Amino acid sequence: MNPSTHRRRALATAAAALALALAGTAGAQAPYPAKAITFVVPFAAGSATDQLARALGQSVSTDTKQPVVVDNKAGASGMIAAQAVAKAAPDGYTVLITTNTTHAANEHLYKKLPYDPVKDFAPVTGLGKGGQVLVVNASAPYKSVAELLAAAKKNPGKLSFGSGSSSSRMAGEMLKQLAGVDILHVPYKSNPLAITDLLGGQIDMMITDTSTGVPQIKAGKLRALGYSTQKRGAQLPDVPTIAEAGVKGYDMGYWFAAYVPAGTPAPVVARLNELLAHATRSEAARSFFDTAGSEAWTTTPEELARFQAAETQKWGRVIKAAGIEPE
Repeated sequence: MNPSTHRRRALATAAAALALALAGTAGAQAPYPAKAITFVVPFAAGSATDQLARALGQSVSTDTKQPVVVDNKAGASGMIAAQAVAKAAPDGYTVLITTNTTHAANEHLYKKLPYDPVKDFAPVTGLGKGGQVLVVNASAPYKSVAELLAAAKKNPGKLSFGSGSSSSRMAGEMLKQLAGVDILHVPYKSNPLAITDLLGGQIDMMITDTSTGVPQIKAGKLRALGYSTQKRGAQLPDVPTIAEAGVKGYDMGYWFAAYVPAGTPAPVVARLNELLAHATRSEAARSFFDTAGSEAWTTTPEELARFQAAETQKWGRVIKAAGIEPE
């Protein structure tokens, strides 16, 4: 083989190798997302979390030109879904759209979780916050939080409150603790079932989500006495917060947030943060927040991590003080 032929072959081999290397680099750096994203929801289709996930998914899909699939993995207080995402590939294509249940309350309500709410996840962003409303039957004699608490203090253990969710239960327990009253807890499988008994006079009060309580308030069947978060609810602007009504430090709402598996690359987390923050401002998301009586709430990943830590401590204090033993 003459030298010029050898040189040409060597150059051709080098060029082919370079082309392969460049192709590999381009593949590794393909812009995210390059395929469908799955939003895993810990609750059933039709739940508030599911509705929010679908609203956000519409926006993310429009912005990225990639499909967003909502996968409902309901059951076990969200543990099935959380475990599935914790074990998923850390590539940004499996996202947990969840609430305070899986990432603040469960570790205090169960002796052993199949996931670690901190170590197994990378926070992406907060998505929304909502409050609850303290209601009594419209025919009850109580016209204010102060009147209700005065009756509870006068008759320890005689008044009762119902709850059909962990948020509703903890809201009632926090009221008891901060107000120093003894009110009997009556558990229900769902808040609507508790509302039915409140309307029927079987229980005296409850603190319920606005989507369940507001229709009955507007129908004149229930009386709203106080709102559970630090600021008044948009659907009930004339109802004072429970803290305004005299229970200092009272603040018990619920929140939605997005997480991905631990180890997901920071640029992917940052892109997801950007996409989801934009999605909370979409028309579909705004419609959801208005209907649910909640509001958009976005954060950096670091802010969400700090918020989650504070919420976990708060839920732990309330649960421990209430004497609730982990299952």
